[in-house]
Amino acid sequence: MAVPGAAWPFDDRTALVVVDMQNDFADRRGSLYVDGGEQVTEQVNRLVREARAAGATVVYTQDWHPHDTPHFVDGGGVWPRHCVQGSWGAQLVDGLAVDGPVVQKGTGGEDGYSGFSMRDPETGRVQHTALDGMLRERGIRRVVVVGLAQDVCVKETALDARRLGYATAVVTGATRPVEPAKGARALAELREAGVELA
Repeated sequence: MAVPGAAWPFDDRTALVVVDMQNDFADRRGSLYVDGGEQVTEQVNRLVREARAAGATVVYTQDWHPHDTPHFVDGGGVWPRHCVQGSWGAQLVDGLAVDGPVVQKGTGGEDGYSGFSMRDPETGRVQHTALDGMLRERGIRRVVVVGLAQDVCVKETALDARRLGYATAVVTGATRPVEPAKGARALAELREAGVELA
């Protein structure tokens, strides 16, 4: 089954990467609620069903921060406290179809914007998550990215996918930006990098 607007169908060489569909982003009570985030779940679930029916891999990313980290404002970072390990805010949102492995990021206090990599906010050292290895083990060549937020973790995940050599698309109807203006800039940056906007 084809992704609407995409140049390829879901198949066993394609992975749907569902980014950070967590309460703190997708629920109005969340500490970093993305406007319209709760509306994304239905679109993501439709794509999960299509992907699995076609034999594609589905992988989820999850912010999983320790209670104290330089990623947060009170630790010297730029973000309010969110997605703290074991908290309600860190849980995948109710109603999300979870049909694949979950890759956690930011687990040691790093900035975990991309599903593929994390950066130490103090030293700048970059380390990889398990995602790239997981996809390569399955022979994945194409990545479709959805979830939250369009101008932060979705963008960085898609850009990393391109850098790693995957053909990459973002389904814009299955994501929302933190800020509309930044969302527009993120889409332009993705297009420039060769990411297809479906």
